[in-house]
Amino acid sequence: MFEEQYFKRRKMNVLKLLQYGFIKETDSYTYGTTIMDGQFLLRVCITDDGAVSTEMIDCMSNEEYMLYKVSSSVGAFVGEARAACGNVLMDISEKCFEPDIFHCEQTLAIIEFVREKYGDELEFLWSKYSDNAVWRRKDSKKWYGAVLKVSRKKLGLFSEETAEIIDLRLEPEQMAETVDGKRYFPGWHMNKKSWYTIILDGSVSVEEICRRIDDSYALAVK
Repeated sequence: MFEEQYFKRRKMNVLKLLQYGFIKETDSYTYGTTIMDGQFLLRVCITDDGAVSTEMIDCMSNEEYMLYKVSSSVGAFVGEARAACGNVLMDISEKCFEPDIFHCEQTLAIIEFVREKYGDELEFLWSKYSDNAVWRRKDSKKWYGAVLKVSRKKLGLFSEETAEIIDLRLEPEQMAETVDGKRYFPGWHMNKKSWYTIILDGSVSVEEICRRIDDSYALAVK
């Protein structure tokens, strides 16, 4: 579908949809706006499970215009209509949807912990590496945590399975007694003198990880 390209690997945030101007229907959320200098009314519908569809209605004839959804359709006018619809969908995607990258139970738990305690959201800074995200302090702007997806083999384990991991700061003098290659690993893609890695698979409890996030946060000062 035409609309899918704007919402790949993203999940909707209902509160942000409502703040944006969407109206809750029985099993969906709807939004309308005029585009192309008022020539068309664009209606956007998002179902409860996140499927997005659009309708473009000619304001003069009240008839639906559909060529913008047909990939084989070309020409200046259809291109303008397609771009106008795409701009609205991109804005909705950026303002009302969030990256849907991490799914492990522990990962979701610590994301919620950071959100509630520090009011911070993961920042996805690199479009080329969409599986990598960081938290940073508001005052110093320094990172205090990173959540990533990597192959277990890259951590020195005998498995090609992809794992969700967290990188955290640690005092350099504590690194040798902490990193054991079983529960705690050298920091992946970080300075291994001051960063270490935990696999978010239950090998370390959520409570312990949260405590270590607090420690890492304290180290990310000016």
